[in-house]
Amino acid sequence: MAYSVSRGQLAWRALWRRFERIGWGGSRTCVCCGRNIFRFLPFAGGWATAPQVVRQLQIIGSDLRYYECPRCGASDRERHLHLYCSRLELDRKMAGARILHFAPEPHFSRFVRSAGPAEYIQADLFPRDPGVKQVDMLAIPYADQSFDWVIANHVLEHVADDRAALGEICRVLKPGGLAILQTPFSAVLEHAWEDKGVDTDESREFAYGQSDHVRLYGRDIVDRLASAGFLSRVCSHEGVLTDVDVRRHGVNGREPFFLFERRG
Repeated sequence: MAYSVSRGQLAWRALWRRFERIGWGGSRTCVCCGRNIFRFLPFAGGWATAPQVVRQLQIIGSDLRYYECPRCGASDRERHLHLYCSRLELDRKMAGARILHFAPEPHFSRFVRSAGPAEYIQADLFPRDPGVKQVDMLAIPYADQSFDWVIANHVLEHVADDRAALGEICRVLKPGGLAILQTPFSAVLEHAWEDKGVDTDESREFAYGQSDHVRLYGRDIVDRLASAGFLSRVCSHEGVLTDVDVRRHGVNGREPFFLFERRG
């Protein structure tokens, strides 16, 4: 994300992290580190400082109030994935599997590794870690039907041609293979919208809610993602995690789990 953070906000966050590390615990729980905490840290200034488009178009992605665990740094998106995958016992399906993970998040990566995959390839267009391979999602350098899983958590909104990327993901998945394709979307827009004329950081933040996004998905997001050759296995928080309190676990209860299966 690219919202500005003031010096005061940075100082407050640093102070709160030190307070949490005293270890007294609280009523909130981070599933990534297993610690009890008093509160999750908001992103920047929370919803109050979010761009107008995020609020007016009701963009569903991170909950800016409960963004970061002050103990381990896990984001709400990682915690939500952990909860979804654990409840659906997807770690069992990851055991012995070949997995390709784009823009791998450190905490969710640990969850994937703990499942015991046969091969786990971490990939990014601009890798910062030597353990992450440079891979362009628009031209994935692996053979057809190479993987049992592809994970791309909040990646597609950054990709210039998402339909081509989805085609590549479908190509490298085995029939019956699964893809996790979490992506923010608007609960107001009927269809995704993008315009090549929106080509500066400022205009992208104004139009899409974030300076490095190149489109904003709408309510037809499931159909758009599935059209590449997938069956929708999408489920909602209230349908799968009915007993999971969003405040206690610091997740966005409006965020669905975008799980898709490659058609046979």
